Amino acid sequence: MVRVGLIGFGMAGQAFHAPVIRGVKGMELACILERRGTRAQEKYPDVPVARTLDELLADKEIQLCVIATPNDSHFELARACLLAGRDVVVDKPFAPTLAESQKLVRFAAERGRLITVYQDRRWDGDFGTVKKIVQSGRLGTIVEYECRYDRFRLEPKANAWREKADQPGAGVLFDLGPHVIDQALVLFGEPRAITASAFCERETSRVDDSFDVCLEYPGLRAMGRARIIAYAPGPHFLIHGTKGSFVKYGMDPQEARLRGENCPQGLDWGTGWGEEVEELWGTLSLVGEPSVKVKTERGDYRGFYANVRDAIEKRVPLEVTPEQALRTMRAVILAHKSSRERRTVEWGEAVE
Repeated sequence: MVRVGLIGFGMAGQAFHAPVIRGVKGMELACILERRGTRAQEKYPDVPVARTLDELLADKEIQLCVIATPNDSHFELARACLLAGRDVVVDKPFAPTLAESQKLVRFAAERGRLITVYQDRRWDGDFGTVKKIVQSGRLGTIVEYECRYDRFRLEPKANAWREKADQPGAGVLFDLGPHVIDQALVLFGEPRAITASAFCERETSRVDDSFDVCLEYPGLRAMGRARIIAYAPGPHFLIHGTKGSFVKYGMDPQEARLRGENCPQGLDWGTGWGEEVEELWGTLSLVGEPSVKVKTERGDYRGFYANVRDAIEKRVPLEVTPEQALRTMRAVILAHKSSRERRTVEWGEAVE
Protein backbone atom coordinates (compact mmCIF):
# COMPACT_ATOMS: atom_id res chain seq x y z
CA MET A 1 0.00 0.00 0.00
CA VAL A 2 1.41 3.38 -1.04
CA ARG A 3 0.35 5.94 1.54
CA VAL A 4 -0.12 9.40 0.03
CA GLY A 5 -0.05 12.88 1.52
CA LEU A 6 -1.97 15.45 -0.56
CA ILE A 7 -0.67 19.00 -0.18
CA GLY A 8 -3.33 21.52 -1.15
CA PHE A 9 -7.10 21.17 -1.35
CA GLY A 10 -8.18 23.78 -3.85
CA MET A 11 -9.79 22.86 -7.14
CA ALA A 12 -6.85 20.69 -8.27
CA GLY A 13 -6.65 18.78 -5.00
CA GLN A 14 -10.41 18.30 -4.70
CA ALA A 15 -11.18 17.29 -8.30
CA PHE A 16 -8.03 15.94 -9.94
CA HIS A 17 -6.04 14.33 -7.15
CA ALA A 18 -7.98 13.22 -4.07
CA PRO A 19 -10.68 11.18 -5.86
CA VAL A 20 -8.20 9.74 -8.36
CA ILE A 21 -5.79 8.63 -5.62
CA ARG A 22 -8.66 7.01 -3.72
CA GLY A 23 -9.76 5.29 -6.91
CA VAL A 24 -6.48 3.40 -7.33
CA LYS A 25 -6.12 0.00 -5.71
CA GLY A 26 -2.96 -0.14 -3.63
CA MET A 27 -3.01 3.57 -2.76
CA GLU A 28 -4.28 5.22 0.39
CA LEU A 29 -5.02 8.92 0.81
CA ALA A 30 -3.40 9.09 4.23
CA CYS A 31 -3.41 12.84 4.92
CA ILE A 32 -4.56 16.11 3.37
CA LEU A 33 -2.75 19.38 4.03
CA GLU A 34 -5.36 22.15 4.09
CA ARG A 35 -3.98 25.21 5.85
CA ARG A 36 -7.40 26.67 6.61
CA GLY A 37 -11.03 25.76 6.15
CA THR A 38 -12.93 22.51 6.63
CA ARG A 39 -13.54 21.28 3.08
CA ALA A 40 -11.18 18.31 3.35
CA GLN A 41 -12.63 17.17 6.66
CA GLU A 42 -16.18 17.51 5.35
CA LYS A 43 -15.51 15.62 2.11
CA TYR A 44 -13.21 12.95 3.55
CA PRO A 45 -14.02 12.56 7.26
CA ASP A 46 -11.94 9.37 7.37
CA VAL A 47 -8.73 11.14 6.24
CA PRO A 48 -6.55 13.06 8.74
CA VAL A 49 -6.13 16.77 7.97
CA ALA A 50 -2.84 18.59 8.60
CA ARG A 51 -2.40 22.36 8.88
CA THR A 52 1.35 22.48 8.23
CA LEU A 53 3.81 20.57 6.06
CA ASP A 54 5.74 19.47 9.14
CA GLU A 55 2.56 17.95 10.55
CA LEU A 56 1.99 15.95 7.35
CA LEU A 57 5.61 14.81 7.13
CA ALA A 58 5.52 13.71 10.78
CA ASP A 59 3.68 10.63 9.54
CA LYS A 60 6.74 8.60 8.53
CA GLU A 61 4.61 6.03 6.71
CA ILE A 62 3.59 8.57 4.05
CA GLN A 63 5.76 7.63 1.08
CA LEU A 64 4.36 9.82 -1.70
CA CYS A 65 3.66 13.55 -1.48
CA VAL A 66 1.39 15.16 -4.07
CA ILE A 67 1.71 18.91 -4.50
CA ALA A 68 -1.49 20.59 -5.69
CA THR A 69 -0.88 24.19 -4.62
CA PRO A 70 -0.34 27.49 -6.49
CA ASN A 71 2.54 27.28 -8.96
CA ASP A 72 4.87 29.64 -7.07
CA SER A 73 4.95 27.24 -4.09
CA HIS A 74 5.80 24.08 -6.04
CA PHE A 75 9.57 24.36 -5.81
CA GLU A 76 9.91 24.86 -2.06
CA LEU A 77 7.28 22.28 -1.19
CA ALA A 78 8.71 19.64 -3.54
CA ARG A 79 12.23 20.28 -2.28
CA ALA A 80 11.12 19.94 1.34
CA CYS A 81 9.35 16.65 0.61
CA LEU A 82 12.36 15.26 -1.25
CA LEU A 83 14.62 16.35 1.60
CA ALA A 84 12.32 14.42 3.95
CA GLY A 85 12.88 11.28 1.87
CA ARG A 86 9.52 11.17 0.09
CA ASP A 87 8.65 10.56 -3.54
CA VAL A 88 6.88 13.47 -5.19
CA VAL A 89 4.13 14.18 -7.74
CA VAL A 90 3.89 17.85 -8.72
CA ASP A 91 0.78 19.21 -10.41
CA LYS A 92 1.58 20.72 -13.80
CA PRO A 93 3.34 22.96 -14.79
CA PHE A 94 6.11 21.69 -12.46
CA ALA A 95 7.43 25.14 -11.42
CA PRO A 96 7.32 28.73 -12.73
CA THR A 97 10.85 28.48 -14.18
CA LEU A 98 12.85 25.85 -16.03
CA ALA A 99 15.78 26.38 -13.65
CA GLU A 100 13.66 25.46 -10.62
CA SER A 101 12.29 22.42 -12.42
CA GLN A 102 15.81 21.26 -13.31
CA LYS A 103 16.94 21.71 -9.71
CA LEU A 104 14.10 19.51 -8.47
CA VAL A 105 14.97 16.75 -10.94
CA ARG A 106 18.64 16.84 -9.89
CA PHE A 107 17.68 16.97 -6.21
CA ALA A 108 15.45 13.91 -6.59
CA ALA A 109 18.14 11.97 -8.48
CA GLU A 110 20.77 12.76 -5.86
CA ARG A 111 18.51 11.34 -3.15
CA GLY A 112 17.24 8.38 -5.13
CA ARG A 113 13.64 9.61 -5.01
CA LEU A 114 10.91 9.54 -7.63
CA ILE A 115 9.63 12.81 -9.06
CA THR A 116 7.06 13.28 -11.81
CA VAL A 117 4.46 15.78 -13.01
CA TYR A 118 0.71 15.21 -13.17
CA GLN A 119 0.06 15.18 -16.91
CA ASP A 120 -3.36 13.58 -16.55
CA ARG A 121 -4.50 14.59 -20.04
CA ARG A 122 -2.36 11.80 -21.49
CA TRP A 123 -5.15 9.59 -20.10
CA ASP A 124 -7.93 11.47 -21.92
CA GLY A 125 -9.84 9.07 -24.12
CA ASP A 126 -9.77 11.38 -27.12
CA PHE A 127 -5.99 11.78 -26.87
CA GLY A 128 -5.65 8.01 -26.71
CA THR A 129 -7.71 7.85 -29.89
CA VAL A 130 -5.61 10.51 -31.61
CA LYS A 131 -2.40 8.75 -30.59
CA LYS A 132 -3.58 5.46 -32.12
CA ILE A 133 -4.64 7.15 -35.38
CA VAL A 134 -1.37 9.09 -35.70
CA GLN A 135 0.78 6.04 -34.97
CA SER A 136 -1.24 3.84 -37.34
CA GLY A 137 -0.14 5.89 -40.36
CA ARG A 138 -3.68 5.94 -41.77
CA LEU A 139 -3.51 9.70 -42.33
CA GLY A 140 -0.30 9.41 -44.32
CA THR A 141 2.25 12.15 -43.73
CA ILE A 142 0.76 14.53 -41.18
CA VAL A 143 1.20 18.17 -42.14
CA GLU A 144 -1.08 19.92 -39.64
CA TYR A 145 -2.13 19.09 -36.09
CA GLU A 146 -4.23 21.21 -33.76
CA CYS A 147 -5.53 20.81 -30.23
CA ARG A 148 -7.63 23.58 -28.73
CA TYR A 149 -9.41 24.34 -25.47
CA ASP A 150 -12.38 26.63 -26.03
CA ARG A 151 -14.24 28.09 -23.06
CA PHE A 152 -16.73 30.87 -22.47
CA ARG A 153 -16.25 33.00 -19.36
CA LEU A 154 -16.64 36.74 -19.71
CA GLU A 155 -15.28 37.71 -16.29
CA PRO A 156 -12.20 36.50 -14.38
CA LYS A 157 -12.85 34.39 -11.32
CA ALA A 158 -12.73 36.47 -8.16
CA ASN A 159 -9.54 36.00 -6.12
CA ALA A 160 -8.28 33.21 -8.41
CA TRP A 161 -4.47 33.10 -8.16
CA ARG A 162 -4.20 31.94 -11.78
CA GLU A 163 -5.66 35.27 -12.92
CA LYS A 164 -3.45 37.61 -10.87
CA ALA A 165 -0.73 39.48 -12.77
CA ASP A 166 1.65 39.50 -9.79
CA GLN A 167 1.46 35.74 -9.28
CA PRO A 168 4.40 33.74 -10.72
CA GLY A 169 3.14 30.99 -12.97
CA ALA A 170 -0.25 32.61 -13.52
CA GLY A 171 -2.09 32.85 -16.82
CA VAL A 172 -3.67 30.33 -19.14
CA LEU A 173 -0.44 29.52 -20.99
CA PHE A 174 0.95 28.15 -17.72
CA ASP A 175 -2.40 26.52 -16.92
CA LEU A 176 -3.50 24.83 -20.16
CA GLY A 177 -0.30 25.17 -22.16
CA PRO A 178 1.35 22.16 -20.44
CA HIS A 179 -1.57 19.97 -21.55
CA VAL A 180 -1.56 20.78 -25.26
CA ILE A 181 2.24 21.04 -25.44
CA ASP A 182 2.88 17.77 -23.61
CA GLN A 183 0.48 15.92 -25.90
CA ALA A 184 2.16 17.34 -29.03
CA LEU A 185 5.59 16.36 -27.70
CA VAL A 186 4.37 12.82 -27.01
CA LEU A 187 3.13 12.55 -30.60
CA PHE A 188 5.92 14.30 -32.49
CA GLY A 189 8.95 14.77 -30.21
CA GLU A 190 11.02 17.92 -29.80
CA PRO A 191 10.24 20.67 -32.31
CA ARG A 192 12.71 22.70 -34.32
CA ALA A 193 11.26 26.02 -33.14
CA ILE A 194 8.29 27.60 -31.35
CA THR A 195 6.19 30.61 -32.26
CA ALA A 196 3.64 31.71 -29.68
CA SER A 197 1.30 34.49 -28.66
CA ALA A 198 -0.24 34.76 -25.20
CA PHE A 199 -2.87 37.49 -25.01
CA CYS A 200 -6.03 38.79 -23.33
CA GLU A 201 -9.43 38.52 -24.94
CA ARG A 202 -11.29 40.07 -21.97
CA GLU A 203 -10.80 43.74 -21.10
CA THR A 204 -10.88 42.82 -17.42
CA SER A 205 -8.07 40.24 -17.65
CA ARG A 206 -4.78 41.15 -15.98
CA VAL A 207 -2.86 38.13 -17.25
CA ASP A 208 -3.08 36.09 -20.45
CA ASP A 209 -6.41 34.32 -20.83
CA SER A 210 -5.83 32.92 -24.35
CA PHE A 211 -2.91 31.67 -26.44
CA ASP A 212 -1.67 30.27 -29.73
CA VAL A 213 1.43 28.06 -29.67
CA CYS A 214 2.95 26.62 -32.84
CA LEU A 215 5.52 23.84 -32.54
CA GLU A 216 7.39 23.80 -35.83
CA TYR A 217 8.73 20.55 -37.30
CA PRO A 218 10.04 19.81 -40.80
CA GLY A 219 6.87 19.61 -42.89
CA LEU A 220 4.55 19.80 -39.86
CA ARG A 221 3.02 22.50 -37.71
CA ALA A 222 1.55 21.38 -34.37
CA MET A 223 -0.77 24.01 -32.92
CA GLY A 224 -2.03 24.40 -29.39
CA ARG A 225 -4.73 26.98 -28.72
CA ALA A 226 -6.92 28.16 -25.87
CA ARG A 227 -9.75 30.69 -25.91
CA ILE A 228 -11.80 32.20 -23.10
CA ILE A 229 -14.47 33.72 -25.36
CA ALA A 230 -15.65 30.86 -27.54
CA TYR A 231 -19.39 30.36 -27.12
CA ALA A 232 -19.46 27.86 -30.00
CA PRO A 233 -16.32 25.72 -29.52
CA GLY A 234 -14.23 24.65 -32.47
CA PRO A 235 -12.79 21.14 -32.88
CA HIS A 236 -10.86 19.87 -29.88
CA PHE A 237 -8.59 17.95 -32.27
CA LEU A 238 -7.98 18.61 -35.96
CA ILE A 239 -5.41 16.63 -37.96
CA HIS A 240 -4.67 16.82 -41.69
CA GLY A 241 -2.44 14.38 -43.56
CA THR A 242 -1.66 13.38 -47.12
CA LYS A 243 -4.18 10.51 -46.94
CA GLY A 244 -6.99 12.17 -45.01
CA SER A 245 -8.17 14.08 -41.95
CA PHE A 246 -9.46 13.48 -38.44
CA VAL A 247 -11.79 15.94 -36.69
CA LYS A 248 -12.97 15.59 -33.10
CA TYR A 249 -15.33 17.90 -31.18
CA GLY A 250 -16.02 17.82 -27.46
CA MET A 251 -13.89 17.35 -24.34
CA ASP A 252 -13.12 14.17 -22.42
CA PRO A 253 -16.00 13.60 -19.94
CA GLN A 254 -13.83 12.84 -16.91
CA GLU A 255 -13.24 16.43 -15.76
CA ALA A 256 -16.94 17.23 -15.61
CA ARG A 257 -17.59 14.11 -13.54
CA LEU A 258 -14.72 14.78 -11.15
CA ARG A 259 -15.81 18.39 -10.62
CA GLY A 260 -19.49 17.55 -10.27
CA GLU A 261 -21.76 16.24 -7.54
CA ASN A 262 -21.35 12.64 -8.72
CA CYS A 263 -17.59 12.59 -8.21
CA PRO A 264 -16.53 9.05 -7.24
CA GLN A 265 -15.38 8.62 -3.66
CA GLY A 266 -13.72 5.22 -3.62
CA LEU A 267 -12.47 2.37 -5.78
CA ASP A 268 -15.74 1.76 -7.62
CA TRP A 269 -16.04 4.25 -10.48
CA GLY A 270 -18.63 2.24 -12.39
CA THR A 271 -18.33 0.29 -15.62
CA GLY A 272 -18.87 3.27 -17.91
CA TRP A 273 -16.20 5.59 -16.51
CA GLY A 274 -14.39 7.61 -19.16
CA GLU A 275 -16.63 6.44 -22.01
CA GLU A 276 -17.78 9.15 -24.41
CA VAL A 277 -21.22 9.39 -26.00
CA GLU A 278 -21.35 8.42 -29.66
CA GLU A 279 -22.40 11.91 -30.72
CA LEU A 280 -18.94 13.20 -29.79
CA TRP A 281 -16.88 10.53 -31.52
CA GLY A 282 -14.42 11.91 -34.04
CA THR A 283 -14.75 11.65 -37.80
CA LEU A 284 -12.05 10.00 -39.93
CA SER A 285 -12.09 11.01 -43.60
CA LEU A 286 -9.68 9.13 -45.88
CA VAL A 287 -9.08 9.84 -49.55
CA GLY A 288 -11.35 7.70 -51.73
CA GLU A 289 -13.31 6.31 -48.77
CA PRO A 290 -16.56 7.38 -47.05
CA SER A 291 -16.11 9.25 -43.76
CA VAL A 292 -16.56 7.13 -40.64
CA LYS A 293 -17.06 7.77 -36.95
CA VAL A 294 -14.21 6.49 -34.75
CA LYS A 295 -15.21 5.29 -31.29
CA THR A 296 -13.35 7.28 -28.64
CA GLU A 297 -11.01 5.24 -26.48
CA ARG A 298 -11.98 4.94 -22.83
CA GLY A 299 -10.18 7.54 -20.72
CA ASP A 300 -9.09 6.96 -17.14
CA TYR A 301 -6.96 9.36 -15.10
CA ARG A 302 -6.35 6.59 -12.58
CA GLY A 303 -3.78 5.26 -15.05
CA PHE A 304 -1.38 8.01 -14.00
CA TYR A 305 -1.42 7.08 -10.32
CA ALA A 306 -1.47 3.34 -11.04
CA ASN A 307 1.79 3.86 -12.94
CA VAL A 308 3.27 5.89 -10.06
CA ARG A 309 2.25 3.14 -7.63
CA ASP A 310 3.96 0.51 -9.78
CA ALA A 311 7.04 2.70 -10.25
CA ILE A 312 7.39 2.91 -6.45
CA GLU A 313 6.58 -0.71 -5.62
CA LYS A 314 7.78 -2.61 -8.71
CA ARG A 315 10.29 -0.17 -10.23
CA VAL A 316 8.45 -0.08 -13.56
CA PRO A 317 9.31 2.92 -15.77
CA LEU A 318 7.38 6.13 -15.21
CA GLU A 319 4.93 7.08 -17.95
CA VAL A 320 5.71 10.76 -17.33
CA THR A 321 9.46 10.80 -16.83
CA PRO A 322 11.39 13.71 -15.27
CA GLU A 323 13.05 14.26 -18.65
CA GLN A 324 9.68 14.55 -20.36
CA ALA A 325 8.48 16.95 -17.67
CA LEU A 326 11.53 19.16 -18.26
CA ARG A 327 10.97 19.01 -22.01
CA THR A 328 7.41 20.27 -21.55
CA MET A 329 8.59 23.01 -19.22
CA ARG A 330 11.21 24.13 -21.75
CA ALA A 331 8.48 24.41 -24.38
CA VAL A 332 6.20 26.41 -22.07
CA ILE A 333 8.98 28.82 -21.13
CA LEU A 334 10.07 29.19 -24.76
CA ALA A 335 6.46 29.91 -25.73
CA HIS A 336 6.37 32.72 -23.16
CA LYS A 337 9.67 34.02 -24.53
CA SER A 338 8.35 33.94 -28.09
CA SER A 339 5.21 35.82 -27.08
CA ARG A 340 7.10 38.39 -25.03
CA GLU A 341 9.69 39.08 -27.73
CA ARG A 342 7.26 38.70 -30.65
CA ARG A 343 9.44 36.29 -32.62
CA THR A 344 10.09 32.65 -33.40
CA VAL A 345 12.49 31.02 -30.94
CA GLU A 346 14.70 28.01 -31.65
CA TRP A 347 14.35 24.93 -29.44
CA GLY A 348 17.92 25.16 -28.21
CA GLU A 349 17.77 28.83 -27.17
CA ALA A 350 18.68 29.78 -23.64
CA VAL A 351 15.78 30.37 -21.28
CA GLU A 352 15.54 32.27 -18.03
